Amino acid sequence: MLKCFFQWEKAGDFNNSYPERKSRLMKWLSKLFKSGSGGRRGGGYNPQFVGEENMVVRAPVRMPDDRPRTKKEQEELDHAIALSLSDGMRKPNGYNEGRRGGNYSGALPRGADNGSLNPSTCPPYGTLQYHPAGYREEGPEPKPLLVPSMLTYMLMPTTCRVCAGCHREIGYGNYLGCMGAYFHPNCFRCHSCGYPITEHEFSLSGRDPYHKTCFKELTHPKCDVCLQFIPTNAAGLIEYRCHPFWSQKYCPSHEHDNTARCCSCERLESWNLRYYSLEDGRSLCLECMESAIMDTGDCQPLYHAIRDYYEGMNMKLDQQIPMLLVERQALNEAIVGEKNGYHHMPETRGLCLSEEQTVTSILKRPRIGGRHLFGIRTQPQKLTRKCEVTAILVLYGLPRLLTGAILAHELMHGWLRLKGYRNLNPEVEEGICQVLSYMWLESEVLPGPSSRASTSAASSSSSSSKKGGKSNVENKLGEFFIHQIAHDASPAYGGGFRAANAAVNKYGLRRTLDHIRLTGNFPL
Repeated sequence: MLKCFFQWEKAGDFNNSYPERKSRLMKWLSKLFKSGSGGRRGGGYNPQFVGEENMVVRAPVRMPDDRPRTKKEQEELDHAIALSLSDGMRKPNGYNEGRRGGNYSGALPRGADNGSLNPSTCPPYGTLQYHPAGYREEGPEPKPLLVPSMLTYMLMPTTCRVCAGCHREIGYGNYLGCMGAYFHPNCFRCHSCGYPITEHEFSLSGRDPYHKTCFKELTHPKCDVCLQFIPTNAAGLIEYRCHPFWSQKYCPSHEHDNTARCCSCERLESWNLRYYSLEDGRSLCLECMESAIMDTGDCQPLYHAIRDYYEGMNMKLDQQIPMLLVERQALNEAIVGEKNGYHHMPETRGLCLSEEQTVTSILKRPRIGGRHLFGIRTQPQKLTRKCEVTAILVLYGLPRLLTGAILAHELMHGWLRLKGYRNLNPEVEEGICQVLSYMWLESEVLPGPSSRASTSAASSSSSSSKKGGKSNVENKLGEFFIHQIAHDASPAYGGGFRAANAAVNKYGLRRTLDHIRLTGNFPL
């Protein structure tokens, strides 16, 4: 980003020459005007002199009869003004002979080094060339480095001065010279908002000028939570947090100011879009709420579809394992009473029970009142041990794809116990269960049948679980849940998944499971 500074030209602000040159020029001009005034009707063109120190030459005008000046007269006048300007620019620094409004010596004009803007009118035949200053950038906050640059006046016929904005002749009056081009004041406009730039400073990106405020809107990151510009830290740098999947940027302070976070997709609540509050204290965003499963009855079709998915891969579950949707407190109490298993922290969303317990399940979905869900109906249910697996518990209020991924994971725990896989270390057991969860999500989200499914029945049974096709929002959620599994940082769930997934990709699911049964580890 480059901060530029510009200055207007004024028609009557030419430098005065030394007395000798002025006297010589006055005589020459007097002779010139006398020779050119004889044939004009209504009087000739005469210069005006103000005192002994200041000389102002009027801009050329046309006579009442609109007859143009002869070519010779025009050339002589241009030559005279050129001599005046060139001598004036060779004055020593600091010389200011009776001139009002500043010094146009070889140094920069007053105010050019601090971005001042002096509105005035331009000389009819003089133009301003602007050489942009250099810049440097420290951190994310651009800071201009002002490099002195010469303001050069040139003689240029009016017909050659064309506005770079409207591409029309500039003629007489105000104009701006910048970036090697010339503009009407109303034609030098911000590339973002389209309004003229009238401030003392403006920002430049490439060759596109911007208001400073517009450029900040385009380049300075805003917090997706409080919707304000993210402030700089003590070192003057812009510091923020960014979600690795959703790219949600937010101020670091929102991690500690009780801003709600969706229990499903992990996004923070924005100040202009409120989340739903569940009775157990969790928050749910609007996108996750669209497909959320709220009670045990609603979850049964999805549960049976995932059992069919297992059957399609020749991994049929012979036992009818009860499945219950529960609140957070009921799930945590069940974890305390469970002797086996390794649980994902900080919060467990599913559990494969192997002990007899009484669990409070959700019988009827809650009602919605504003942004709160209330009136949930529950009932206690005693679970008896009929086989190695007593029941599968899943946290309620999660979107369909996440609920299905949890079910696929917990069903794999049940399958391993029913098939006699004993005393597996957490990395192996949780890793292979995560692979089944990952595979099911792939079959739901990615186009076409899963490449790792053993039979076509797996993909067809999975397709039957889709409720009339998924929206783009639900597909994006599915991609996020896949991303979560693949990038989990925990040793058992993350490291175990990556080792198990590598083995399945190399040897296939069946051979990997056979090797685990024999050795208790993944094949290398």
